[in-house]
Amino acid sequence: MVIREAQPPRPSNHQTPTGNAFTWRLASYYAAFFAALGVQVPFLPVWFAAKGLDASLIGIVLALPMLVRVFAIPATARIADAYDALRPVIIVASAAAALGYGLLAFAQGTAAIIAVYALASAFYTPLMPLADAYALRGLVRERYGPVRLWGSAAFIVATLGGGVLLDAIAPPDLVWLVVATVIATAAGAYALARLPMQPPATRHVAHAPPYRNAALLGIAVAAGLVQASHAVYYGFSTIAWKAAGLSGLSIGTLWAIGVLAEIALFACSARWAASSMQLLVAGAAGGTLRWGVMALDPPAFTLPVLQCLHGLSFGATHLGSIGAVARLAPAQSGATAQGFLAVIIGLLMAACMAVSGALYAELHAKAYAVMSLIAALGGAVCYATMRRTGPRIGG
Repeated sequence: MVIREAQPPRPSNHQTPTGNAFTWRLASYYAAFFAALGVQVPFLPVWFAAKGLDASLIGIVLALPMLVRVFAIPATARIADAYDALRPVIIVASAAAALGYGLLAFAQGTAAIIAVYALASAFYTPLMPLADAYALRGLVRERYGPVRLWGSAAFIVATLGGGVLLDAIAPPDLVWLVVATVIATAAGAYALARLPMQPPATRHVAHAPPYRNAALLGIAVAAGLVQASHAVYYGFSTIAWKAAGLSGLSIGTLWAIGVLAEIALFACSARWAASSMQLLVAGAAGGTLRWGVMALDPPAFTLPVLQCLHGLSFGATHLGSIGAVARLAPAQSGATAQGFLAVIIGLLMAACMAVSGALYAELHAKAYAVMSLIAALGGAVCYATMRRTGPRIGG
């Protein structure tokens, strides 16, 4: 079933792209943000383990950002939309996140670590949906992927560099890599170009809440399930690979290969005719296959090939979901709609991350079989949404 996207109205002058300065400053911000993420995702669990947290507790702690974002993202998105203040909100949240992670470096004891990590996450987790809403205000949709790929490239540099430092830095000191990169994110936020203001007549127009839009809700749940299927990978792949004898550089290279596949997808996205919903279906299929094979505990030489599926399981899912949401949401509530998507993804990721520690402790590699089923469920929800509402969100 081929579905065509309804073309959105041509943006008025206040929403047109603002030129190379806008593009490169945004690319720099994405680079800084994803460099921070590239250090956090693979290596923060190692730091938690060094601070005395066991696998089950690490899974629960890693679920905190997904829970905190349920409250933090709607609040910041509502402020950004109501006052047409995307850039100022990004700047303030980035600076507060840098302060929060700085405090985390000095936290002692499980309770203190949990409290400070939750505080830092309250400011850090809204940054991605806010940045996406900012990008979609200033770029034509087809340019999003080529700009966003600079974040993925920075993620590679961070994981490779972090992989080398993993062998050189004591695990209790790894948190300082996180602090440094989040500070760089705050600097990148300050450098973002100002957006033209929305016309006052459209700024305060009331719109139905996103959760009342069946198509948007279906997209968010489908994307959330596929993204949540990465929980075991995000939380425990580095620990598992390190236990299997892989060096820090090898681990960083494996993470980098996955993101290279993501970059390739983003770079080509402007030339492809694939619809948002087709991208979502491809992402679910990639996740189902990827985690199904990982559940078999494949030999190390097959891991680079499996990592290439990250371009589908994450990359296609991300592009498909934000593209579909952008089609459905009015420009005046773009941050709120992207925030709603992020919240649903966060809730589902939190649920999977919270149980991932127990699954990994009990099943080890076979925990990926559960993730494969979750990705397949996401594909089923996507297909059902596409059949029900097709032409409204297809493309």
